[in-house]
Amino acid sequence: MVVAAAGDKAFLQIQGVVKDFNGYKAVNNANVDIAKGEIFALLGPSGCGKSTLLRMLAGFETPTSGRIVLGGVDLASLPAYERPMNMMFQSYALFPHLSVWENIAFGLKREGLPKAQVAERVEAMLKLVQLGKFAQRKPHQLSGGQQQRVALARSLAKQPQLLLLDEPLGALDKKLREQTQIELVNIIEQVGVTCVMVTHDQEEAMTMASRIAIMSEGRFLQVGPPSEIYETPATRFVADFIGNVNLMDGTLTVDEPDHVVITSADCRHYVGHGITGTEGMPVTVALRPEKIHLARHAPQGELSEFNTARGKIKEIAYFGSFTVFHVVLASGALLKVSVANTQRHRDDELTWGDEVWAHWSRSAHVVLTQ
Repeated sequence: MVVAAAGDKAFLQIQGVVKDFNGYKAVNNANVDIAKGEIFALLGPSGCGKSTLLRMLAGFETPTSGRIVLGGVDLASLPAYERPMNMMFQSYALFPHLSVWENIAFGLKREGLPKAQVAERVEAMLKLVQLGKFAQRKPHQLSGGQQQRVALARSLAKQPQLLLLDEPLGALDKKLREQTQIELVNIIEQVGVTCVMVTHDQEEAMTMASRIAIMSEGRFLQVGPPSEIYETPATRFVADFIGNVNLMDGTLTVDEPDHVVITSADCRHYVGHGITGTEGMPVTVALRPEKIHLARHAPQGELSEFNTARGKIKEIAYFGSFTVFHVVLASGALLKVSVANTQRHRDDELTWGDEVWAHWSRSAHVVLTQ
């Protein structure tokens, strides 16, 4: 999987891009460099500006200010139909009266390519997406996943420098979407095309993208690989938006270069790294549910006074591979704890109303200052 690294020459540059709709900035000073061959995801809630940014890349909208540069060429003066890119929409927009073969060939014929070259390119695309035996079928005779692959083949047939995906798997059911995510990535990487995708589905972005930009109110809050976004979120919004998280407000009471201590309503947090802060300042501790352990008895050891909270199990949600416990702490706050179901039957099952101790390591949580 291609990831842009420091010093890489950016293939796509988004430089200070702003889109203002009568005083409302749908995109507000977006800056990012994307490497050739990278799959880059724009992720955020509805109305955050991700689709507007994608439309500016495609040429359907004009930036109020800023530059979009692809392969060293400023796209500002190029209309949508002259830009070396293709967009695949959530609806796929396949022609219902044309066969799979004809759908893929449509754009190539419009460009006036010789018949032999069109046929060669279409056959190559059918082989790529493994739909050769369905070439003469109409779109309504295909499954949702097959239609998605036809749309992808049509988008790639013209050999674009940049592929734009707008909610590419949104029309598929959950199980088919999971199967198609890896398949789609493999096809895109095999072709080597640079890809920018828009999605509001966290799992889709985490699975498919080499890097993710989290957007809110037109701004990039954090850009990085999926693991970095999840494990070290930069802000409270990012931590809360990606996956499940426990957010505990507290006060910074010890501030050392190699560790900090934060006092919150239900416990004292010992975090095994320093932060840029001052004692007494308000902070938030972000703690993922799967990083917490549950026990019937208080943990023992050198740091037993830290990273430990007592509570009572209020709710239990069974998800097959894991179970989520909702533990009510002394302050009334709710702590979500995810426990992997590694055994079919436990000798000492926790149940509703049980008194438990939650504890976690000094490296389990992240301190957020904004």
